[in-house]
Amino acid sequence: MLALRLTRVAHPAVHLRRLLVATAAAGTGFLLLSALGYALAHPGNPTGALLRLSWCAIPLAATVHLAVAVARTDPGTRPRPGLSAFGLGPARLMAVAALNTALACVLGSLLALLVFLHLRGDLTGMPFDGAAKDFLAADRSLPLPAALTLLAVPPVLASAAVALTLRPRDLPHPGPRAYGRFGAYGTGTPEETFGAYGRFGARLFKRPPRPADADTAAADDDAQASPQDAPSSAPQDVRAAAEDQAVPALPAPPVPTQPPTGLPWGIAVLAAGLAVESYAGTTGATPRTTLPGGLVVGPAGGLAGWSLTALGLVLAAPGLTHLCGRLLQAARPGARRLLAGRVLMAEATRIGRPLGVVCAVASAAFAAGTLYGYDGAAPAYGPLTALGGLVVAGCTVATLLTAAVEARQSRAGTTEALLRLGAPATVLRGAAALRAGALLALFGPLTLLIADLAALPLAP
Repeated sequence: MLALRLTRVAHPAVHLRRLLVATAAAGTGFLLLSALGYALAHPGNPTGALLRLSWCAIPLAATVHLAVAVARTDPGTRPRPGLSAFGLGPARLMAVAALNTALACVLGSLLALLVFLHLRGDLTGMPFDGAAKDFLAADRSLPLPAALTLLAVPPVLASAAVALTLRPRDLPHPGPRAYGRFGAYGTGTPEETFGAYGRFGARLFKRPPRPADADTAAADDDAQASPQDAPSSAPQDVRAAAEDQAVPALPAPPVPTQPPTGLPWGIAVLAAGLAVESYAGTTGATPRTTLPGGLVVGPAGGLAGWSLTALGLVLAAPGLTHLCGRLLQAARPGARRLLAGRVLMAEATRIGRPLGVVCAVASAAFAAGTLYGYDGAAPAYGPLTALGGLVVAGCTVATLLTAAVEARQSRAGTTEALLRLGAPATVLRGAAALRAGALLALFGPLTLLIADLAALPLAP
């Protein structure tokens, strides 16, 4: 009930993102059911049915990726102070987010089942009744357990991925507790405040005792100090204590993350993928693979090379984004370039990974078009190929936009602070445009270059 209430009172933008998840799940579910229909219509070709079913893994992965990105930006499942007292701790909010994702994917799966039954001719009363009878094996009875099992795959995988991503992280275990005197907790030595070592003469005077040892220290001072020097030492102790309390203790600065550490691994995997494609292209006449809808792609080695190339792009994209932020701040930057570069460096991991996925999908599409351009004839794309490409491309672009929304939400406090300090809104908008232009200038030519390199070895 809590998940339904949060869904009902959510912002329209949140509903739009959940509707995108449901639409992606509907497209993926229809592709899975189409593979089942092909298996029913061609019982003597199990290899083709298995190939079509395995081809659905790419849209399924894109759908799960989008579901995770949408769940991360859902304001209804974000931890807030005081919710733990009502039983809404991090674990409960994680379960609510997983349940919301499952509800959206189940809605999409049910829509896919209705469309599938309508195209088979099992449901009548609407346009295009039985438009795909031959392809979807309308003359054979549909095994309902198999259909429901296939339709349950997107909700289960998406909700499991959301639960794994939003699981509550355990706090770092503190070190062993140190003990002072018998029965007193804490460290044996008093802690120093920030700046105690930096002030001239701060270490020449005696520090004030801790409250726990006030009585003991006072007794020792009375026993050791003489009546003549007591008045002169008291102002010095008070002045030293006031100086120590004037500067508050500052927290340690956060350790910056280093996204470029994954850049060498991404480049290595990318080079390995191009090498595999080159080897597959030089092995002579190798059988090509026909995907659902009539799309013919290269040999199995070429597909493996494309997979490695896409993985390399995803791994290298955060490091490239971080490097782009550094380049923006080079050569005496102004306020706009400095702000744009710092934001890119801070959001390199959050923005870089979805951007790498978009570049991988775009490079694969350009490589396929370039590969068919060598033959001089355009390929005959079927409806299932178009649907699969639309699901993958739509999910990747929607995931990138959702990640941008998440990054904007994460720095909302910084933006408000800059506006309170008097920063013009035009500077913030200019920094955002500069970030987008820098990313486009870096990843656009890189995507085209990798697409050409990936298609060149597989050209006939």
